[in-house]
Amino acid sequence: MKIILNADVKHLGEEGDVKVVANGYARNYLFPRNLAVPYNDMTVAYFESRRAEIEARKEEKRKDAASVKDKLEALVIEIVMPAGANGKLYGAVTNQTLSDELYKAGFEIERKRIEIPGLAIKSVGKYHALVRLYETAQAQIQFSVISQQDAEAAAAKAAAESASAESGAQAETPAAAEDSASAE
Repeated sequence: MKIILNADVKHLGEEGDVKVVANGYARNYLFPRNLAVPYNDMTVAYFESRRAEIEARKEEKRKDAASVKDKLEALVIEIVMPAGANGKLYGAVTNQTLSDELYKAGFEIERKRIEIPGLAIKSVGKYHALVRLYETAQAQIQFSVISQQDAEAAAAKAAAESASAESGAQAETPAAAEDSASAE
């Protein structure tokens, strides 16, 4: 059955698209939910009159995708995973893992839109992934996979450096007090 979509339908198309679908899918799902209308002369004329409005919405989506692309390409993600001494992960970094990390960073991107080379990452290192945004817009994101032991060691080192910096600042304070006392 030939239909015209009345709204964006996931995995089918966008508003105004003409599609051919199974009769039962159209009658039992799309038509009752007002997601599509049958393809005929009257509905074609109606959608031709709304073409400018539909194109304006699509242009807005393109602009949003371009701004998200810029933000994603500027973002560098660090994923901490348990790994062995040789750098081989005990699990794997998949597009779902990357989608979860992007969600934590404030981006809601479906895992199906993320393409990781080789489908999964199984060792520590720096990698790139491709995120399909809207139509032909794609973003190349950078991420690094770090072993849990390395992340804990880096955190302990940073804590030790901040503690030594604080004790160094406290050590300078009495010396400065002695200098000011001797200057008087």
